[in-house]
Amino acid sequence: MRGIHWFRNDLRLLDNTCILALADCVDEWLPVFVLDPELLGGGGKRAKVKTPRAHFLLDCLERLEADLDARGVPLQVLSGKPEKVLPQLIRETGAERLSFSQASTPLARRRDDRVASAVMKAGAETLVLRDHTIFGPEEIRTKTGGAYSVYTPYRNTWWQAWKQAPRLAAARVRLPKKVIPGFAKQNRLDQIEVDRVEIEQDLPPGGETAAKKRLRDFLAGPVADYAEDRDRPAVDGTSRLSPYLRFGVISIRKCIGDGLKAAESSARFDVGASKWMDELVWREFYTGVLENTPRVLGGNFRPEYDALEWNDDSEAFTAWCEGRTGYPFVDAGMRQLRATGWMHNRVRMVVASFLTKDLLIDWRRGERYFFELLVDGDPASNNGGWQWAASTGTDAQPYFRIFNPTTQGEKWDPDGQYVRKWVPELREIEGKAIHSPGKRCERPADYPAPIVDHAIAREEALAAFKKARQLSARHP
Repeated sequence: MRGIHWFRNDLRLLDNTCILALADCVDEWLPVFVLDPELLGGGGKRAKVKTPRAHFLLDCLERLEADLDARGVPLQVLSGKPEKVLPQLIRETGAERLSFSQASTPLARRRDDRVASAVMKAGAETLVLRDHTIFGPEEIRTKTGGAYSVYTPYRNTWWQAWKQAPRLAAARVRLPKKVIPGFAKQNRLDQIEVDRVEIEQDLPPGGETAAKKRLRDFLAGPVADYAEDRDRPAVDGTSRLSPYLRFGVISIRKCIGDGLKAAESSARFDVGASKWMDELVWREFYTGVLENTPRVLGGNFRPEYDALEWNDDSEAFTAWCEGRTGYPFVDAGMRQLRATGWMHNRVRMVVASFLTKDLLIDWRRGERYFFELLVDGDPASNNGGWQWAASTGTDAQPYFRIFNPTTQGEKWDPDGQYVRKWVPELREIEGKAIHSPGKRCERPADYPAPIVDHAIAREEALAAFKKARQLSARHP
């Protein structure tokens, strides 16, 4: 029997659920990746690589092709609509099965339905398995069978499910035995016409080897202090694996499995590794929220805030995007994002709170901007984080808890190292004073004054949220 594996957000060979399953039921195979121009660059027949995420994806794809080449397996890279090019490849190869990992977003699921229908008409079957998360949302349910909307009880149930039936990573790479003949030199990545739009971001190296090294290095030392260092943006204290997990360059099962080994290896690692793994479970939680309630991609999870009156302030939004708000901790985060395609998680919370509470600008605008620039832009996690900050989502931060951007900087960047790195106008200011230019010290002439007064903005946000709740109560 012949089969084809369609790579998507599983760009690796080790512990690839679908490839392992395909190896059990076919003798010959071909791996394929489809460059859909619409998904990469927004329409047109030619793929356009213009976002940090798309550039990182292409880097990972090139390294996957090299990994497969080393095993004598030619990766087929096709350009076009999956529902058109995949059935054609099936007919050309005589394949009887197409495997691919299960999607989470509504758009991807509709695409997969079209692919499945076209593949069936071409005379083949589909093999679709979950790979991007360990448990599906249908497996982690409340006692009454409902979906969780609060993280802590979800986490507790998740770990109970793991203890009952741990899903460990495969120890070695296992591929189908043979390659379908006749395709060794066809459809190579370097033969596809791609417009690589130059970007300014300095991105991490792609590929499975880089991901495994990052995991190994993190668990060998920094994880010991993760519980404390994870909130300090000036310290390289996090795993920085999010871009690799986004595209499945490393499996979540390997991360959890290796994390448990690190926790068990030393009491010094236990607390940090446990906290880090709980953050990985957050990723599963938000994926479950999206799959259970797909409307969150465009609307509030909590409908009582549908009546919230957001500010349509383009100048303030642009200042936020460019890191010119006059609040150093916020500006440092936004400039880090523009320069690297990544932002420290503590800072993500603060800048999101500033946009939605201090500026009272719709969280959807911030979510879209983040998704455009983030190399690890994941629809579920990005949406979940933004709705948490805006107090409109599941497990939401109560609307009356509003981050003070100055005190957050003083607490988590006490020496000003983070701000000093990303806001060069303030590099001559020492210590905590860097978070209050114009108050604790003279504000440099080339650094803007705060675009809002936090104390006043806080009261206006509280009033706006309270009004929306009152309107919702009167008109549910």
